[in-house]
Amino acid sequence: QVQLVESGGGLVQAGGSLRLSCTADVRTFSTYNMGWFRQAPGKEREFVAGIHWSGYRTYYADSVKGRFTISRDNAKNTVYLQMNSLTPEDTALYYCAVDYSGQGVAYGRSRDFGSWGQGTQVTVSS
Repeated sequence: QVQLVESGGGLVQAGGSLRLSCTADVRTFSTYNMGWFRQAPGKEREFVAGIHWSGYRTYYADSVKGRFTISRDNAKNTVYLQMNSLTPEDTALYYCAVDYSGQGVAYGRSRDFGSWGQGTQVTVSS
């Protein structure tokens, strides 16, 4: 089972930026598609972004397109989420996860993912 550790969350003002990181403890990291999800209080967990194992294909929720960028460095076993133009609606606990089905990133289906990290909190003040 892959273990994931997220970092980089924090408190930021609206319009600001944050960069989240997620590091895996497995040598086969480069063979997995990866995803970022978020969950706000009282809401369901939602797909934010996904990236193919090669890094050449990315997927985004409509709510973050043009503002967030997912990337990965397979040599460092790390996937990133660069978040710009943040709004209070982006406030949530952000998780990364492994796409074990190989199709989860394309459909944004939570059930296709596993090995959820502990999450990193992002709070955007107005």
